[in-house]
Amino acid sequence: MKQLVTTYYLHMQNSNALRPAIAHDPSFFVQRAEIPIPELNRFLYTSVGDDWYWVKRLNWSYARWLSYLQRPELETWIGYAQGTPAGFFELERQAQQTTEIAIFGLLPQFIGRGIGGALLTAALEQAWRGDTQQVLVHTCSLDGPSALQNYYSRGFQLHHQDTHEADLPDVTPEPWPGAERHAGQ
Repeated sequence: MKQLVTTYYLHMQNSNALRPAIAHDPSFFVQRAEIPIPELNRFLYTSVGDDWYWVKRLNWSYARWLSYLQRPELETWIGYAQGTPAGFFELERQAQQTTEIAIFGLLPQFIGRGIGGALLTAALEQAWRGDTQQVLVHTCSLDGPSALQNYYSRGFQLHHQDTHEADLPDVTPEPWPGAERHAGQ
């Protein structure tokens, strides 16, 4: 199906712009996944992105996932609540002292539980380590209803947006065929 999609390109130019959020769940913590494991990232990508039409990486081979993850400029971080993966983000260090939050999101079971702001805070704290002078992220009108507001609430500013027609599957992809899982379940 064809659908108009607006993409929002956001940036944070100074670490002092960060407005942190604290998780409502005291068991919440974030840890870096230091060993590149394609199965882990693919699980997170499909579990988090299935309701939001994250389809770009679905046809990647194991070798492509591994090559992507083994790059020294890429980091995967996982947020946990009660010992369970609740969400994740990927940071990609780029040229000119820029870090991009390449992927960010929560598993559906954790949406609306006060974790998104804390996970984004952790992403930004890690992104600002070292000599980073700018943090970038983009989101779109297909993402969760609170995504854009979370970015603004943490201190990001819009620097560009565009609207284009996207060719989307008739239904959102699921973590596995026939799962019929929906957001919030």
